[in-house]
This record gives sequence, C-alpha cells and structure tokens, in this order.
Amino acid sequence: MNTAFLSIGTNMGDREAYIKLAIASLRATEGIEAVETSSIYETAPVGLTDQADFLNIVVRLATTLDPLELLTVCQRIEQELGRERTIRWGPRTADLDILLYNDDVIEREELSVPHPRMRERAFVLIPLTELAPGCIDPVSGREFRDEPAMQEGGVVLWGAIVED
Repeated sequence: MNTAFLSIGTNMGDREAYIKLAIASLRATEGIEAVETSSIYETAPVGLTDQADFLNIVVRLATTLDPLELLTVCQRIEQELGRERTIRWGPRTADLDILLYNDDVIEREELSVPHPRMRERAFVLIPLTELAPGCIDPVSGREFRDEPAMQEGGVVLWGAIVED
C-alpha cells in the first residue's frame, strides 16, 4: 500500500461543497482505501491576487494506484467539478495536486513529486503538518514544519470537514 498526500483548493462558488465533493470522489475511487483530511484553511490567492480567497486542505491517502494513475484521478475529479484552465493561478472550482507519494522523488514531464512549489506555500505546509507533524521532505531530509514558509502567516483556520 502506498501513502500519498494531496492538496485540494477552491475559491469559486460553494467552496466547502467543492472540497466535500472532491473528497467523496477520492473515497469512491477504486484503489483508494483510506482518506484522512486536515482542517480547512482559508488563504488569500497567490500569483493572480484579484480573485476570491481560497479554502485549502490536505488529504492523506492509502492507495494501490501508482503516481500517474493517481494524477489521472485528480485530473478527472477536477474536470467533473467543472475546473477550467484558462488563467494561470486563476479562480478554480477544484485544484487537486499530488504533494508527496511515499518517499519517492519523481521528475517527469507530467508530474513532479514532491510538488515543486509546496515548500514555499504555507497553505500547503500548515495542513500537511497538521496531518503528519514529522513529515520529512524526501529531497532535503528536513521536516516540512521547519520550512521558512510556515512562518509567513496569512493562513487562517476556517473549520473542520463535517461529513454529511
């Protein structure tokens, strides 16, 4: 069984509903046997700042899927939830990114793991270290909670996932 961490973010429409739908789709996917979620955090947008604030979570999966199969699942869920890729860093109904896959380091055209910008993003690191406080970067060997981005601020606890 493999362990993967994904980030899920949204800043359009009923943001909490989109997060819950993404989680439900992951749980319904063959080859994914367990899904644990962090709390929900709210953050201002990065890159293109003239848009609504994001809700972000991190999920930990137990899966038999390989990394590229998992990427396909993430992209399918984004499409099912109406994601349109028209503006880089623009508004989105759902953004699912693979952060970590076991302790693997993957550099392929279609997938880089660990996620190349995760160390710079408190909105990823804070929920990740909530789920896995001692999680270690397979590239640097440092704990993610020691990354400078953890001190940036701007990440506000919004609430917990409440199962319907």
